[in-house]
Amino acid sequence: MIDTPKTTQVVVIGGGPAGATVSTILAQQGVRVELLEREKFPRFHIGESLIPETYWVLKRLNMIPKLRESAFIKKYSVQFVSDSGKESAPFYFHDNKDHDCSQTWQVRRSEFDEMMLRNAEEHGVKTHEGTRVLDVLFEGDRAVGVQVMGEDGEKREVRADVVVDASGQSSMLLNKLKLRVPDPTLNKGSIWTYYKGAYRGEGRDEGATTVLQVEDKKGWFWYIPLHDDMVSIGVVGDFDYLFKGRGSHEQVFAEELQRCPAAKMRVENAEQVTKIFATKDFTYKSKQAAGDGWVLIGDALGFLDPLYSSGVLLALKSGELAADAIAEGLTKGDTSRAQLSNWEADYMVGMERMRKLVCEYYDGFNFGQFVRRFPNHRGDITDLLIGDLFKESLDQVFISIDSLKAEAETMTK
Repeated sequence: MIDTPKTTQVVVIGGGPAGATVSTILAQQGVRVELLEREKFPRFHIGESLIPETYWVLKRLNMIPKLRESAFIKKYSVQFVSDSGKESAPFYFHDNKDHDCSQTWQVRRSEFDEMMLRNAEEHGVKTHEGTRVLDVLFEGDRAVGVQVMGEDGEKREVRADVVVDASGQSSMLLNKLKLRVPDPTLNKGSIWTYYKGAYRGEGRDEGATTVLQVEDKKGWFWYIPLHDDMVSIGVVGDFDYLFKGRGSHEQVFAEELQRCPAAKMRVENAEQVTKIFATKDFTYKSKQAAGDGWVLIGDALGFLDPLYSSGVLLALKSGELAADAIAEGLTKGDTSRAQLSNWEADYMVGMERMRKLVCEYYDGFNFGQFVRRFPNHRGDITDLLIGDLFKESLDQVFISIDSLKAEAETMTK
């Protein structure tokens, strides 16, 4: 099933978007890659909304033609609904950037992730589904491979120059090396389900992501139209608020839906077609992105609150950046931490910009009010929402947000 030891340059743990991205880009550069996936695809996963900046990595992966031929709903905008039910004007991505990248998709992850994995295979990646990684092997401080167990129950070792952990929130290296740093400010959780026959807009508004605030601003709902007349809808709130002393997940979801009339209205004539799902482990990051012979990417490196649908973007971007660092390192014969993490600093700054925008929303940030006060920042806000995070000019947005807060505090004194 798996090549004999020492015949693989890079071994990747996990076949989701991050793992498929790093594998494909490495294979495009002539690197021998083995990808090990515990499950058999297709498999369920949450995180269905792609934001526009995913376009550039997807284009590099040769995925854009496949997405255009797919049944996925096209997404042109995001809209916010306040706790009082007031709807913001939609943020249409084309208004900010007149380019193909401004139309993206709402995807069913079971289908999208399988497309990504098969695309990796088409580029020469050797993939192994139903293969469980038991341990990452180290010699001193250097990762040298993995121990795996296939469907036959036999244990084997796969040796490699670099081990990439793209195994998501349950990351083996994140736990093994005790690298996880929780975010006390964004200690959130979510409860979600799927409806058939729920409300959706028309024309270019059909695929809009809608963020709907719950009464008293105790949480918010995502509302994501999918193909086959399905809608993904979930509530996000503080961990303690959602999960302590309130009964079952089903009961809490129903109660929160009652407290968000705009969301309730959208599903009142629809049929719930799946069970209720919940997750309780949200925002965190790793102390470092790489070490000698190993790299973390995607959710294994860090996870942000799902408010602005940044998960797939960060998976793709970290996979791309890591792949280029690894390919360069293999060419130079350098797989040290310094080489494998040469992208980390800029990436983490971009991720922090998105985190700041998430925190501002929970602090009561009003997009409409801000843009009216600072019309010059409308494009910057849209850049943040589409995931164009990696430019210093965006830092001015947060300076302006702070000045607006200062004005408000002065007026209340």
